[in-house]
Amino acid sequence: MKTATTLAALAIALLPGFAFAQCVGQHSEQTAASCMAGTTWDAVKGTCVDTPSS
Repeated sequence: MKTATTLAALAIALLPGFAFAQCVGQHSEQTAASCMAGTTWDAVKGTCVDTPSS
């Protein structure tokens, strides 16, 4: 009984780590605030694009 309880507690303790591991690398580090001069944020593409000049 003690072994089963210990294993269950260990599994529950590790679950958040596994959930976080599934999410790593899927999010872009680039945001609207990080666009360089001459570019603007394109929400559809999720990246900075060249600002059209007129």
